[in-house]
Amino acid sequence: MCGIGGIALTAGSVEVGIAATLGAALAHRGPDDEGYLGWDLSTPPQRSRDPAVIRGAAVALVHRRLAIIDPGPAGWQPMASADGRHHLVFNGEIYNYRELRATLAGLGQVFVSSSDTEVLLAAYRQWGADCLHRLTGMFAFAILDIRTRSLFLARDRFGIKPLYYAVWRGGLAFASEIKALLGLPGMTREASPQRVYEYLCDDVKDYGADTFFRDVQQLPPAHCAVIPIDSPARVDPECYWRLDLASTSDLSFAEAARRLRQLFLDSMILHLRSDVPIGVALSGGIDSSSVTLAMRHLMGPARELHAFGFVARDAPRINEERWIDQAAGAAGAILHKVEAGAGDLRAYIDCVITALDEPFSSTTLLAQWLVYRRMRECGIKVTLDGQGADEQLAGYPTYLGSRLASLVRARRWARAWRLLQSAAAGRGVPMQTLLLGLADWQIPASLKLRVWRLLGDRAFPAWLNRAWLREHAIDDRPLYDNDAGLTMRSHLAQTFTRTILPELLRYEDRTSMAHSVESRVPFLHTELVEFLYTLPEDYLIDDRGRSKCVFRQAMRGLVPEAILDRRDKIGFQTPQPHWLRLARDWAADTIGEASIAHATPLDPRALRRMRAGLAAGRQCQGATVWRILNLLRWAELYSVRF
Repeated sequence: MCGIGGIALTAGSVEVGIAATLGAALAHRGPDDEGYLGWDLSTPPQRSRDPAVIRGAAVALVHRRLAIIDPGPAGWQPMASADGRHHLVFNGEIYNYRELRATLAGLGQVFVSSSDTEVLLAAYRQWGADCLHRLTGMFAFAILDIRTRSLFLARDRFGIKPLYYAVWRGGLAFASEIKALLGLPGMTREASPQRVYEYLCDDVKDYGADTFFRDVQQLPPAHCAVIPIDSPARVDPECYWRLDLASTSDLSFAEAARRLRQLFLDSMILHLRSDVPIGVALSGGIDSSSVTLAMRHLMGPARELHAFGFVARDAPRINEERWIDQAAGAAGAILHKVEAGAGDLRAYIDCVITALDEPFSSTTLLAQWLVYRRMRECGIKVTLDGQGADEQLAGYPTYLGSRLASLVRARRWARAWRLLQSAAAGRGVPMQTLLLGLADWQIPASLKLRVWRLLGDRAFPAWLNRAWLREHAIDDRPLYDNDAGLTMRSHLAQTFTRTILPELLRYEDRTSMAHSVESRVPFLHTELVEFLYTLPEDYLIDDRGRSKCVFRQAMRGLVPEAILDRRDKIGFQTPQPHWLRLARDWAADTIGEASIAHATPLDPRALRRMRAGLAAGRQCQGATVWRILNLLRWAELYSVRF
């Protein structure tokens, strides 16, 4: 796990100081080592730990290393091929590097290290862009080919690892984090109006190529691009993998559970490959508990296992401490509990905002940031997490509406009625909420938008500045397309690729890497994902409204029954309204007159009313309040221009 960056110019050369600044901005991602490459387009590229090697170069590559696999000098980057043609900077892990190494050795490739970086470089030399189909892992990398005078950029299928780019000085600059690009001289900090609107109104953020900064793009998940050095400002990403929503497995429920268990354990085996200590992030839910117990199962009883969890003792309703205790006890793990409060919100929220680079959903990110800080304090450099399971196994209550819609569209009225009654009684979801969810997935998106505009003036909530919205021609169409016929499966795919998982992966990468901790997500293993998306919907949500049915069955005998039989879904939460009431001075100060004058997307009168309500301890409820506070603080810290 590392930080990477690069610059390619068509005119002039990259200043040494700029390359060094780019590397320094990524130092938290790779505190163990650094490396630089400079190429003047006429003589062989030069590599060194000293950024002075960049002097006179039209192309520069930058690497900051967090040493995980083969942490010795043989894994140093930028890495060059033996013939000097290809040069690689790589962020991530290739989990099947041992298997690929054996295959490549059989094809004549020679290796001098035991690192996955060298395997990745050899795989590209052997198969070109087709190597992406053979990689199991999380990655973002750039390969310079001096013979074809091109850069090859690629990002993993699910977007676990980031890669941003921007046109700069007529050329191209790329990096693992936005802050590194914003540090380049002359880089603009203008906000993307569409992204700001979607965040404020729909809490949607990290999909596609756009970011919150108008001039910064991200390479989308499962995409690659070939960048000509002679015209580097032209980036045409190409998708190399997509979810298949058309195939359905014919396995019985029991067969599917057995197959799922094996795939999950196979993924866990790969994700446990490391030359440094590994810990686990434990929330007490089914997913993280399964990861924790699988680690113990595969590691054996003697190996030390450290688990880290957040406990909300000031909010009993959302506190999962007893479940964390139970899972850690069953795994024989050394448990580290992290607490937080309103004081931590005041003390550390700016650190979290600057770690994430873009606005985020809630104060849960503070708790996550503190958990990873504790890991680093305990000497843990690699951790496993249950991220990505909910968006495949229908873990959120919102999937009940699309499941009901599936049954209604198939005219399975009796089953739909049983699900409606059981979900309301067993999962505590109000009947009205379920019916609204059903209606949401029955009404076509085009008709729904017309209704919203008639009833709610969707584009112009009272707290938004109407003139700003009209000036920027905001598109208020919803991101969801409910006209698709697969219903719950398409709902899962939308949350997997567009509306939930992409932002959760950004959060996880930035909060962990802020403390130089590598976070791995074993549920995001290609073979496992492709299998789960073929399963019948009732294997995921049964007629009693129970979610993750097939996975619960797959984990029997490994995870405590009490955890597997949980019907509640708390998720990773913090007592945000309580914290905001206690930190109302911070909240009110965030909406200062300078912020009000600067925040042109928001109505000044509405902001002043909100400030008065926060100062009095009111208006602390609701996600919109936090999004506005977060946007204002982010804009100030990053000197954003709206």
